[in-house]
Amino acid sequence: MKNSNQVLRNQLRQQMRKMRANLTPLQQQQAEDSITQQALSLISQRNAQHIGLYFSFDGEISTQKLIKALWAQGKQVYLPVLHPFNSNHLLFLRYLPDSPMQKNKFGIWEPKLNVQQVLPLHKLDILFTPLVAFDKQGNRLGMGGGFYDRTLQDWPHSSFIPVGLAHQCQQVEQLPTEVWDVRLYQILVA
Repeated sequence: MKNSNQVLRNQLRQQMRKMRANLTPLQQQQAEDSITQQALSLISQRNAQHIGLYFSFDGEISTQKLIKALWAQGKQVYLPVLHPFNSNHLLFLRYLPDSPMQKNKFGIWEPKLNVQQVLPLHKLDILFTPLVAFDKQGNRLGMGGGFYDRTLQDWPHSSFIPVGLAHQCQQVEQLPTEVWDVRLYQILVA
């Protein structure tokens, strides 16, 4: 039986995904432009070289422009891949313009698994995470699979910083949290 917190979280997920889906193409483009500038500024301030990103899905802010800008600056970009043996865990693979891509079981594009391209998590400088909702305290609500919660479980003892990327409409006053939730270092909002 689900507790009231889980019910609230699932309702919030549905509500926020619907709001995000209702954003116009122009609003999405403006959000991508704003987030790209904010992220590039943060990356520059921290002199970050190894950046974990994601391919946008389901109305998330697009990271395409940011990825291309990072490549132009000679930065190394890594995308999440579903771990083949450890369910609900992510690996981060180097992503290059010619990386072979495939859709995972959720329909999200990811690099084709190549163990030579895997970067241990602690070698990332910044990990930009998608989210469905967030609050002022830095809590994030994801899609419900727990992939990023497991990825972030050792932070803040890791060297990288986790940074959420979000539309302003995804902010709520206070998220119902669970013990496994990890607060983000920062959330960039467009």
